[in-house]
Amino acid sequence: MKLEHIGIAVKNLKDSNQLFEQLFGQSSYKVETVESENVSTSFFQVGESKVELLEATGEDSAIAKFIEKKGEGIHHLAFEVEDILSEMKRLEGEGFQLINKEPKKGADNKLVCFLHPKSSNGVLVELCQEIKE
Repeated sequence: MKLEHIGIAVKNLKDSNQLFEQLFGQSSYKVETVESENVSTSFFQVGESKVELLEATGEDSAIAKFIEKKGEGIHHLAFEVEDILSEMKRLEGEGFQLINKEPKKGADNKLVCFLHPKSSNGVLVELCQEIKE
């Protein structure tokens, strides 16, 4: 449907929040921890899209491994979808490799699934669907 957010891996969420607050001229609208992913996140609304800062909360976090290997920077692109299950099935049928076979609860009240970068020109792609209460 649209680019939902850009995920940026950071070493220090507090310092990065201050930097991006200066850059965007506004405060983060949400900070939360996603225990299952060992990450703390902070979101900024930028026009119709968002920027998500991600800080590892443990050494086994994918973000910690990413920063160790590549340093801070863009980690993933997230696209909003209407029906994550049907989109996962469609993309798998098109030959994309899913990192997780079932969607899981992510940050910012979303169900999420990731496509392996090996199947998407080196870009980690996240599919996300709003969780309807």
